[in-house]
Amino acid sequence: MAILASCSSPKDLEFKEYNNLKLDKVGFSTSTLKMNLQYYNPNNFGMDLKRTELDIYIDSTFLGHTSQELQVFIPKKEVFTIPIKVDLDMKNLFKNGLSTLFNKEVLVRAIGTIKVGKAGVYKNFKVDYSGKQQFSIF
Repeated sequence: MAILASCSSPKDLEFKEYNNLKLDKVGFSTSTLKMNLQYYNPNNFGMDLKRTELDIYIDSTFLGHTSQELQVFIPKKEVFTIPIKVDLDMKNLFKNGLSTLFNKEVLVRAIGTIKVGKAGVYKNFKVDYSGKQQFSIF
């Protein structure tokens, strides 16, 4: 019975929230946005996070894409955090969403995939989250 359970497909990770959204470096041509994504692992085994591929939007303005190779251990039956960093194209932001930077609350959306697995077998999980976030660069 234990052999069958260990060979079963992993359950999907459950998105919980994002937090710690902040502009890390602000420049005229590029800036860096950092945030954490929190997930719950409902599986009876730990896994390794291998990669993230996400598009980030604030108030429907495309801010940038993050493609990171990460080595993060995901514990069994626990909430875990994925730190992401997005290099922003400030020209696009200034052109299409400058007022977003001065809002106290913004709608943040992350769309893409994360790749997790164990013992060399990996699976992509979809990410599509949006929610209001208190935000200010000042």
